[in-house]
Amino acid sequence: MSESATARLGALAERRWGLVTTAQAESVGVTRKQLSRMASVGVLERVAQGVYRMAGAPTARHEAIYASWLALGGATAPKTEASVAAVVAAGTTATVVHAVGDFVPNGFDFIVPRRKGTRLAGVRLRVRSLAADEVIPVDGLPTLTVERTIADLLDLDTDFSLVADAVREAVRSDKLVAPDRLVEHLSVAAARPKVLARELVHDLFEIAGAWPEGWHRG
Repeated sequence: MSESATARLGALAERRWGLVTTAQAESVGVTRKQLSRMASVGVLERVAQGVYRMAGAPTARHEAIYASWLALGGATAPKTEASVAAVVAAGTTATVVHAVGDFVPNGFDFIVPRRKGTRLAGVRLRVRSLAADEVIPVDGLPTLTVERTIADLLDLDTDFSLVADAVREAVRSDKLVAPDRLVEHLSVAAARPKVLARELVHDLFEIAGAWPEGWHRG
């Protein structure tokens, strides 16, 4: 086994939660055959289709989400014209990453800029155009901002009380810091008049029993 191959994979894995994909490995001259051999002797551990963890690397808290993102080409696909990552965590997956709400996701939800197929079980891909200010990296994973995530949950017809729970946690942990942006997202995403979007946000804060700084409660 080549120590240089191990070193090259280790350098890649250091950037992404101790994980590396077959595509990334091939980009630094490590073949699939070498990966298979390294996995057979314990240098690598296969964690998902085409995704491996380096031996000795700790298991990340959201490893299944990270592995799915990597398997979808999240680390290698070019950014959009708006300089947004090509694969972005969304919906309840984003709430898990942000640690807000009490959702138990049934699979993983990602937004991509154009139609894309996948064989990954339990992975849902939705095509949306995102602006740079709608996405934020969370521990290295491109994710909808908290405000955009709340709007996304409502657009998906998620139970209103569950969304309010997420809002409560987000406000109390100072993660929902731009309520006016939430109004804008709700207005644009569903073509609502801004006054109705603002009323919806007000109702959310009322049910949540939490109001972010700068929000006028009147």
